[in-house]
Amino acid sequence: MSLERRAIRSAAIEWPTWIALIGCYASWLALTYNLALLDLWLFVPLITLTLTLHSSLQHEVLHGHPTKNQRVNEALVFLPLGLFYPYRRFKDTHLAHHCDERLTDPYEDPESWYRAERDWHEMSGFMQVLLRLNATLLGRLILGPGIGFVGFVRHDFMLIAQGNKRVLDAWLRHGIGLIFVAVWVVFVAGINPLTYLVCAAYPAASLLMVRTFAEHRAAEAVAQRTAIVESRSLFSFLFLNNNLHAVHHHRPRLPWYMLPAYYRRHRAKFIEKDGVDVVPGYGSIFRRYLLKAREPIIHPFLRRGGFVAKQPISDMPTDGDGCGSRGGGRVAHMEHVRGLDE
Repeated sequence: MSLERRAIRSAAIEWPTWIALIGCYASWLALTYNLALLDLWLFVPLITLTLTLHSSLQHEVLHGHPTKNQRVNEALVFLPLGLFYPYRRFKDTHLAHHCDERLTDPYEDPESWYRAERDWHEMSGFMQVLLRLNATLLGRLILGPGIGFVGFVRHDFMLIAQGNKRVLDAWLRHGIGLIFVAVWVVFVAGINPLTYLVCAAYPAASLLMVRTFAEHRAAEAVAQRTAIVESRSLFSFLFLNNNLHAVHHHRPRLPWYMLPAYYRRHRAKFIEKDGVDVVPGYGSIFRRYLLKAREPIIHPFLRRGGFVAKQPISDMPTDGDGCGSRGGGRVAHMEHVRGLDE
């Protein structure tokens, strides 16, 4: 039995995750309902932190926590408090991303920001400027959520137009969830929907970009494609220790609260043997890359001539381990889920 499964079985009730879930929803309800009593300068950072935590909890849930029942787990994070992404689409694309052999591939990794060389040269000058700005941390914070969402929607609606019922079902469920969120936000809490979008949902999506900015890099060795940010700040909790990203990819079923101890025990292996990219905290990322690109936009060694395959990786059902395991590990083309296509 694997370490992940032993850890999950040994924790009959994952109290840290349950407490985080209860605290997250209680904070969201309290903040939205009492917006009239709060100044925006206080509401915006608090709701941003809350929605960021909710996104991290969605990530935790899709990896099989806090119960063994996936329907129960999905129900716990079904409501799209952050508005943008359907939970089931996030689950499908993220589990596909966990096929480490495909990490950073411009076509086969749904979460890659890299571009194939041919695609880059076929872009308009405006798009190239936009993506150059997006390659810096400041640009990623401002432009990243919009670029990612527009690319994601264009790709998914193309699949729906082609008759993809799995993707359509995910968006229909998302629409139902949005109705519940809107009823509370608009009709109970009395918040203008545009205010919620601009002052809550978008800032939270932006804060998540701090985590994803340094998670992966192009490297020949698979183990070196995923980073570790050694942070013990508030970010670590908001991201549910996903700053230890190489550990999470190594043990994807390990609960978030067990990742730090696992990393401490195996730190030497990750650094000395695997050569994992270790970043000394998020402060160093801000200092070094706020106005500077961390990675090139064109992938340095994959898909330099461009590539077209038959089936989108996002349409590959998974069993929770990534790589489209129930789909037979088929080669696939993501149509740049994380970017804007011409």
